[in-house]
Amino acid sequence: MIRERVRSGANGFLMFVVLLAGLAVSVVAFLGLFDGRQVTAGGIGWMLAAGACGIGLKGLFIVNPNEGKVLQLFGDYAGTVKTPGLRWANPFFTKKSVSQRVRNFESGHLKVNDSDGNPIEIAAVVVWRVVDTAEAVFEVDDYQDYMKVQTEAAVRGLASRYPYDAHDDERVSLRGSSADVTSDLKKEIQDRLGKAGVSVMEARLSHLAYAPEIAAVMLRRQQAAAVIAARQKIVEGAVGMVDMALDLLEKSSRVRLDDERKAAMVSNLLVVLCADREAQPVVNTGTIYQ
Repeated sequence: MIRERVRSGANGFLMFVVLLAGLAVSVVAFLGLFDGRQVTAGGIGWMLAAGACGIGLKGLFIVNPNEGKVLQLFGDYAGTVKTPGLRWANPFFTKKSVSQRVRNFESGHLKVNDSDGNPIEIAAVVVWRVVDTAEAVFEVDDYQDYMKVQTEAAVRGLASRYPYDAHDDERVSLRGSSADVTSDLKKEIQDRLGKAGVSVMEARLSHLAYAPEIAAVMLRRQQAAAVIAARQKIVEGAVGMVDMALDLLEKSSRVRLDDERKAAMVSNLLVVLCADREAQPVVNTGTIYQ
């Protein structure tokens, strides 16, 4: 793999003054030696010097902040200039600008099946920047297009590994485990883009929804699953409260309950604690045996 080699390049302002002065001197000297009929050997030398100074001016280039100029000499990588300002390098170098600014990319809404086989729509936002200009230019054909394609492939792979939703706290889901999903997405995108000299600074989901054809059905399913999960928690809490009430009554020794009365008490408490509505008190003037 081709690694980045940073070079500063010569001061462009200084080289501009030197080359411009050399060009002016060469032209004046040539005109002084040219007698209107023939060119002397000295005149040819000054003419060549003027041509060299003119060619040297082509070596001037501007480097913007957070930008790198990748230099090549007849196809060989010669280094990258990152020092901002007017710089100068061999005029025969070809120079390619590579921005190293922080950039955003938002993928389109991709239709994918999650791990449960449900069709969903998903999209992601990636914050990235180029950190190795040589890899970005020489290891891939077009690093920007490569980044977009690999990001969408990573998002598709992520969606297929997790379910859209899960009521089990131990199971990671796209909707309920945003921290884990974001970390996994960033790692997968970075693994794919590392060879292109790109650093992923942040990656997170920007859109997540069921596909339109099943959205209504899945909404009812989510509501039913949420009700069941809530009921389960309510029952677990009610059983614990009933058990605690019986233990307190037995420890106080003030009320003696046989098994039948305990069963009636448990039934009444569970009805009160698990009911959707407020309990309606009933005054019992007799006994449970009548």
